[in-house]
Amino acid sequence: MGIESRGTKMSDLEKAVEELRKAKFVLVHDSEKRENETDMVIAAEYVKSADVARMRMDAGGLVCIALGREIVDRLALPFLSDIYPLAEGKYVILEYLEAKKLQYDKHSAFSVSINHRNTYTGITDADRALTISELGKFCRKTAKETNKYRLQKEFGKNFRSEGHVPLLISSGIDNRQGHTELATALMSCAGLAPAAAICEMLDHRTGRALSSENAREYAKKNSLAYLEGKDIIEAYGKEKSTTSA
Repeated sequence: MGIESRGTKMSDLEKAVEELRKAKFVLVHDSEKRENETDMVIAAEYVKSADVARMRMDAGGLVCIALGREIVDRLALPFLSDIYPLAEGKYVILEYLEAKKLQYDKHSAFSVSINHRNTYTGITDADRALTISELGKFCRKTAKETNKYRLQKEFGKNFRSEGHVPLLISSGIDNRQGHTELATALMSCAGLAPAAAICEMLDHRTGRALSSENAREYAKKNSLAYLEGKDIIEAYGKEKSTTSA
């Protein structure tokens, strides 16, 4: 799947796709009816140390990797919320910590956290860049691997858990419209590996999420593409219907 030129209405999305293919950041705002946050998004396979530093300093949120459902299903990665109930019998505190209802969504996208096995502490910009980029490359390299056992074994050979890079599982944009789903749908539109590094943009002056107005200004100042979640949902839906026709 890949977005190509389709006229002026697709110009923002076309720019975003081209920027992602060039290893650049794109800003994505979900919705005022949801988290009302803007995330910095970049293709995981291209991430370098300077990109992690930029997310850390310019965005300030949690640097995560959003994974498309196709790779998650083949790896059989669990949601963190599905792991807790299995351990509640031994660790009762987990029962009390369970997030039964979120204010902005039905459930969280968090899975396990990882480090690449060649990292040291895992938290430095260089270490996190290695973890993120190698996972992106892993997703591309193993795109046609159907043997779940071989895939899981290879994953474990390269990565360990726990780590300093949280994994987020996409539930599919038809089921959930969070940044996890938006970012992975955008990777699909760009024809990239289904792994995106994302980080929320925060405002140190207000102590809250950076407003969409200020995020747009940052995008303009730094010549970055800015997208609304609804634009990605619409484009992904069109691409999906075209490829399945």
